[in-house]
Amino acid sequence: MAPQRHDGELSPRPRAGPLGPTIMAGERPKRWMKMYRTEIAASTSSVLSTFLAYPLDSVKTRMQSYKFDHFTDCVQHTYRTEGGKAFWRGVTAPLASITLVRTLSFSIYQKAKYTYSAWIERATGSAPLAAVNTLGSYPTLSTVTCFGAAGATAGAAITTIACPFELTKLSAQLSVLMARSNTTSVDDPIRRSYEQKGTFKTAQNIIRHRGVLGLYSGFHLHLMRDTIGTAIYFMTYESSKQLLATSKGHSPTHPLAVVIAGGLCGIVSWACIYPIDSAKSIYQRNCLTHSKGKTAKAPKIQFFNKRMYRGLGVSMGRSCLVNAIFFSSFEFIKKRINRLED
Repeated sequence: MAPQRHDGELSPRPRAGPLGPTIMAGERPKRWMKMYRTEIAASTSSVLSTFLAYPLDSVKTRMQSYKFDHFTDCVQHTYRTEGGKAFWRGVTAPLASITLVRTLSFSIYQKAKYTYSAWIERATGSAPLAAVNTLGSYPTLSTVTCFGAAGATAGAAITTIACPFELTKLSAQLSVLMARSNTTSVDDPIRRSYEQKGTFKTAQNIIRHRGVLGLYSGFHLHLMRDTIGTAIYFMTYESSKQLLATSKGHSPTHPLAVVIAGGLCGIVSWACIYPIDSAKSIYQRNCLTHSKGKTAKAPKIQFFNKRMYRGLGVSMGRSCLVNAIFFSSFEFIKKRINRLED
């Protein structure tokens, strides 16, 4: 049995009636929206959720890279020394990059999960997505494997695009702290050169000091984080949504199931990969403060070191908020597009 898409199939192409081209011209935008509903919903929802939660991301990065006593200490210090605008410094890069990355990620994920489902069906005789879309069903090894493999594929695929944008964002968030660091070295002018620069000037600065490949500093850690994290992210979202819907007798896209599953997948994925993200942030900060040709110190990924979890609470809270908003908006927009008349 072939899996049915729970986000709605496209209607058959309508035939031209008496009004001919007039009707067809009016139908084209609706058909285009239905064809690309995943991309439209992902990009719109990404802009909204990223902007609203960006201050928490900024605080998280600061707490990972520099020592603060607690969340409030970091917020007060940032506001006192840099002003309120500091919490949104560097927001342009993630608004552009996260929107692009999420749109591509969801597009790749959608295609990958149907591909893997078909492979599993050929191997076992049972299609994971057909099972998921059956009312009253529960997660199985095949469904979890399908979602995890598709998520890992999407996460790995988008790292090449995401890494330069995320490095630029991190530089903008830490620019003042790097410039005002108490350490003294020959690289001090490099540290100060990042202070109070916009997204594009920051990217130019990185290229000037470390070359074009400098935009990919920490790529190996970024790839590891996104491959593992995105696999856990989609496994948690799809499986918890299925469990919640089944327990309440609702469809998998019921608003309550979506908002809870969305928040939960953000919390679980960050809790699992946070030490990798901390190591990435520290390593990228070290790269930014060294000139081209100098080797930056790479921290070890330590899952049982308390220092690697600084800012975890902020990150989990932010991720819960971002993904609850994102998936609620994502599923709502897709439903509205699916209801458009052909």
